[in-house]
Order: sequence, then C-alpha cells, then structure tokens
Amino acid sequence: MTTDPSPDGDPGRPSPALPQPGPSSAASTPSSAVPEPNPPPAAGTRSSPLPEPSPGGAAGALPPVPRHQRTVLDSAHAGDIRGAFGTIGQHEEAHHGLRARSLALLAIVGPGLIVMVGDNDAGGVATYSQAGQNYGTSLLWVLILLVPVLVVNQEMVVRLGAVTGVGHAKLINERFGRFWGWFSVGDLFVLNFLTIVTEFIGVSLSLGYFGVSKFIAVPIAAIVLVAMTASGSFRFWERSMFVFVFANLLVIPLFFMAHPRIGDVAHHFVIPGILGGANSTSILLIIGMVGTTVAPWQLFFQQSNIIDKRITPRWINYERLDTWIGAIIVVVGAAALISVSAFAFGHTHYFGHFTDAGGTASGLDHVLGSVPAVFFAVVLLNASLIGAGALTLSTSYAFGDVFGTKSSLHRSFSDAKLFYGIFSGLIAGAAAIVLIPGAPLGLITLSVQALAGVLLPSASVFLLLLCNDREVLGPWRNATWLNMLAIVIVAVLVLLSLILMATTVFPNINVTAVSLVGGAVLAIGLGAAGLLSLRSRHRGRAVTEIELGPTIPREQWTMPPLALLARPVWSTSRKVAMLSLRGYLVVSVALLIVKAVQLSGG
Repeated sequence: MTTDPSPDGDPGRPSPALPQPGPSSAASTPSSAVPEPNPPPAAGTRSSPLPEPSPGGAAGALPPVPRHQRTVLDSAHAGDIRGAFGTIGQHEEAHHGLRARSLALLAIVGPGLIVMVGDNDAGGVATYSQAGQNYGTSLLWVLILLVPVLVVNQEMVVRLGAVTGVGHAKLINERFGRFWGWFSVGDLFVLNFLTIVTEFIGVSLSLGYFGVSKFIAVPIAAIVLVAMTASGSFRFWERSMFVFVFANLLVIPLFFMAHPRIGDVAHHFVIPGILGGANSTSILLIIGMVGTTVAPWQLFFQQSNIIDKRITPRWINYERLDTWIGAIIVVVGAAALISVSAFAFGHTHYFGHFTDAGGTASGLDHVLGSVPAVFFAVVLLNASLIGAGALTLSTSYAFGDVFGTKSSLHRSFSDAKLFYGIFSGLIAGAAAIVLIPGAPLGLITLSVQALAGVLLPSASVFLLLLCNDREVLGPWRNATWLNMLAIVIVAVLVLLSLILMATTVFPNINVTAVSLVGGAVLAIGLGAAGLLSLRSRHRGRAVTEIELGPTIPREQWTMPPLALLARPVWSTSRKVAMLSLRGYLVVSVALLIVKAVQLSGG
C-alpha cells in the first residue's frame, strides 16, 4: 500500500487556485510505501481564505502536528497529474494569476465532463428524442430539476474520491459489509453489461443509417474502444474520450437546423406542463428521463477516475468546477435533442409516433434533409461510444476495488491483465450479443430499466451514508444544509425507482395513482423526519463535543488507511432500515427473474 503525503501544509505556501482549492495532499510517491519529505515552503503569503496550517514544522518550534496521509491501493494512483490538456507535478507549487489557474483547470478537467457527457448515451439520445417527438418541448422543465440532482450527487463523489483515495465499491465493502459490497458490484456488473449491449445497438442504428452493416460496424467499434482504453496511457485515453465530448457539441448546430422557436423553449424550461396531460405513459417517460440522466455507474466511475487521475484534496475545487461544467453541458445537450425532435416533427405525421433512434434519423432526413440527419446519426454514434467506454471502465474499476488488483489506466495491459481483461471481455460479449440473429434486444432494454431501478436506491443511500461517515471524510463530511437537500433528492430518486420497478413487474398498474400516493407518503415522511431532526438538534445543543489530540486543518485532512478506521456503529433504526432495504432488493431481484422468464417464454 502506498501513502500519498500532503506536501502543501507548510506555512506560507500559497494555495492553488481557480476557484481556490484546498492545499491538501498532492500525489504520493508512486513506488514506495515511505512518504516523500515535504518540499521547502515557498515564500509569500497564503492567497486563499482557507485556515492556516500549523506552523509546527519551523525550526526550534514544537513538533509538527501529525496529519493524515491519503492511502492509495495501487501505486500507479500516485504521481504527476497527466491530463488531456496539461500536467501538474506531484509537488508543484500553487498557481497564481488567471492564466496559471486556467492552465491548472485544463490539466484537472476530465472526470466530471466525461461522466456527465457519457450519461447522454444511446439510451439518453433515444429517450430525449422520444420526449420531443411525442410531447414537444413540454417536458423541458424536467431537465432543470435534474441539475441540482446531478451536481449534489457527483459533488459528493468528488469528495469521496479526492479525500479517501479508495474506490466506491471498496468503501461500500469495507464500511457496510461484504453482502452490500458484492451486491453492489454484482448488480453493477449485470446492469452495465446489459447497458453496454444497448450502446452497441446504438452503434448499429447510427451506422446503419449510412448503410454500414452491423457485422462491420459493431466489431470495429469494439476494437476501437479496447485499443484506446488499453493503451497504457491515461492521457491518451482521456484525449480519446474528449474527442467524443467535443463531438457531442454537434447537437448545437443540429438544434438551429430544426428552426426552433426560442420563446417556446424558454417557456417550457420554467413552466411545468405535459402535452396532453399526465398519464401513465408520460409519467413513465419522465421517470425514464431521470433514470437516463442519473445512473448508478456514474458514482463508481467518477470516484475511481478521480483517483486514477491522481487528483487529491489540493485540487478538489477544480474537479468540482469540472463536474459543474459537465452538468450544464449534459442538460444543454438533452434540451437540444428534445427541441430538435419537437420542432422538426411538429405538425407532421411523425409527431407522436416515436419508434427508435434510427427512425428519428430517417425522419429527420425526410423532414429537414440529409445534413441534419447525418448530424443526428453522428451524435448517436458518439453517444454510444462514450457511453460504452465509460460504463465498461466503471465495471473494471469496481472489480479492481473488490479483488484488490491493479486497476489503473497508467498501467499497460501486461501489468494489469484482470483490469483490462474485464474491460475487453465486457465489450466483446456485449458486441457479440448484438450480432446474434434473433437476440432478445427488447427484453434486454427492459431489463436495463428495471435493474437501474433496483440498484439506484441502495447506491444513493450508501453515497449519503458514506458522506456522513466521520471516519471516512472527517471534516469533509456533508454540511447540514447539504444533507437536507441530499435526503430530499435521494428520497425522490428512490420513489421514482420504485415506481419504475413496479411498472416493469406489473405493467397494468395505474402509474398516476401510484405516483400520487407515493408522493404523498414521501412528503409526510420527509416532514416527519425534519421534525425529528429539529428535535434531536435542539436536545444536542447542550452537548459539547471535545476533540482529543491534535487537530488537523480541514484542507490537510485525508482518510487514514481503511484498516485503521473504527467500524461504524449502527443505531437500531439504521439496522432496521438496512434490513428493509436488503429485503426489498431480494424480493425485487426475484420478481425480475420471474418476469424475465415469463417474457422470454413468450
């Protein structure tokens, strides 16, 4: 195990900057378990409003305050940050001035943008196109509501990755037990594999528009994904993914080719409504929009990718900005896709008759001409490739966490055989299924939606618990206001996933009635929880918490080695809640298996 020292705690060292990052730990020595000595302090005064670290290291003063050292489970996760657009040295000094800070941001940017754009995958393109083709621009308001969901969830992941140096699956396994660790990884594996199959369906549909046979398109796409990932260079992989990120911007000219009415777009962004009124079909589509934008794999991917890129708390604010930019881009892209279908097919016989993304491309060809159709096909191909690449990598990272194997894009294929072997096997297996004549692709798509509904509640709950774990995040734990917002978001996501799960198993259920009842129960539950929380805080005002031992400034704090952490103590209510969650998961999986057998049997 390698430790990652925090060399920036010396007094007088200016903190890096745009926005001001906490000068916590820089990366560690890549091959030794012995921390490198801190570099000498730079002259000058700290430009950040962050608290000053203890000056105990000065000559003749008291012994320095002990500080936590971030542990990394793979020595390749320590060293220089080598991003697509720049490099930051392991012990590089703080950045001053707008130009230097901008260069630092360019070196850091990547995990947030890739995870967000990757979530607008083939399924996302199809869902947003369906929303526009069947409901016009009336559902744009849903996207605005998704912005805080994306930002809050992924910001918590940013802190977990930068502060702990441990992947999401590993933390779940260590803090909640092997059952939850293996369940999370197992469900993620199945869900991601089936989703990767849908990505290759997107590849087939997009290149099929150009007349390319799927027996040529799918294998070539699979080879490209494996080649760019298993290059042994993190920088090469990230630059390859940025090609897909930039290609996603084709939705902007495509938006204007559809001759949009900006007034209608602005109106439906801020005024909620559903064309034709609320019914089971429209509510399920709204849930689908949420599900395709907020997915469990995002948590596993971004946390591990931050670690793999060697981003430490020193650069945490840069990574937050990377995530915020990604959230804006993903919402803008989704809005553009909805608007394209809404304005292109409005007042035509195509409106209200969505089939699939391939049908959307053909329809655009007839209504707007070949150029917009080509743009849409390229956007679909791009979305399929970046989705497949990011999804598969999240699975490889998760398995590396559980098995404790080398899991880094900095390593060559021969040095991380299991890591790249899992990636290659998933890609090859998913591609092969798409090429099988008569493969149950419709059943696979349905299973993806249902499994996402099963995994999302547990993933969301664990994320919130981890971000309130004193041993894991220490002073980086969630603030009270963030907890309140996160609890509401997690509760809504759990409700939506339950509705989606119920409609999959019981297709004749009245979705509108279930949604209203579920919403009322949720509101009552949140209100009761809020009152209990206020009562508990009122009682707790009389209790003073005394910190024993030396205090480590927040900007220097990182999680100690997992083996040194105290086991979490669960209250009776938490035990009951976790047992209830486990029961729900067991019953849900059993019902899904029964449903899949019924559908496969005709």
